[in-house]
Amino acid sequence: MEVENHTGESQFLLLGLSDDPELQPLIFGLFLSMYTVTVLGNMLIMSATISASHLHTPMYFFLCNLSFVDICFVSTTVPKMLVNIQAHSKDITYIECLIQVYFFIIFIAMDNFLLTIMAYDRFVAICHPLQYTVVMNPRLCVFLVLMSWCFLSWVSLLHLLLLMRLTFSTGTEIPHFFCELAQLLKVASSDTFINDITLYVATALLGLFPAAGILFSYSQIFSSLMRMSSAVSKYRAFSTCSSHLSVVSLFYGTGLGVYFSPAMPQSYMRSSTASVMYTVVTPMLNPFIYSLRNKDVKGALGQLLSRAVPCVW
Repeated sequence: MEVENHTGESQFLLLGLSDDPELQPLIFGLFLSMYTVTVLGNMLIMSATISASHLHTPMYFFLCNLSFVDICFVSTTVPKMLVNIQAHSKDITYIECLIQVYFFIIFIAMDNFLLTIMAYDRFVAICHPLQYTVVMNPRLCVFLVLMSWCFLSWVSLLHLLLLMRLTFSTGTEIPHFFCELAQLLKVASSDTFINDITLYVATALLGLFPAAGILFSYSQIFSSLMRMSSAVSKYRAFSTCSSHLSVVSLFYGTGLGVYFSPAMPQSYMRSSTASVMYTVVTPMLNPFIYSLRNKDVKGALGQLLSRAVPCVW
């Protein structure tokens, strides 16, 4: 096979979720529906938090950012998949693949960072309530989000530059429905030792440290809850972080389920199907979790929709 490195022509083939032509319309309809629900649901959360003045707090500022990231997250992978299914094609160009890798790394890591920051926000609110407004001031909130964007952009750029050093055979098959860095390293024609080491280090830094931060925050939160004498106080305090805890469990549960599942020959379709959980299903469910389990968000959504209905009629 011909080996190439940098080209704008179609170079990779995304194997997708199934080779069965009869299943393609079903997959197209399912993913189009999930993508639509994800975008609309997260846009509603953003609109509700922006329009309701009583939601202009650090907790909902981070939630608004999480909804924006989730929209970008699914928009990185799903539209290209839908276009390929509609065109009966599996092609993706070298440049498109690099773009997917770059933004996928940023958005999945940003999801992780925001969940960690939100856990810290709940830790300060429950364990140090008298200092909350001082510690979680608007300047710090904006700083944490901007620094996360900048740091992750540079980390993703490093992976991209290292990836551009590699060579790939023309028509290389990628056993996934999008260009994932780990899958690309497996099908590269050149040595990937430096890329592998960088990926392992980045995964440890961007995965383990945020997870440790979340675990520490919630260990302190549960410790504070146990010291509260009133059951009502315990319930009120826990209810403020129950939605976030549900989202964290869903995010890490689905991600770990994919990457720690046993690798078997000819099982790429099973792995790709499992990865749908954290790349598509989790961003789709986040708005439902926050709207159903949070009275403030539910009330703001009700007010937003009540104002929108008269405008329609």
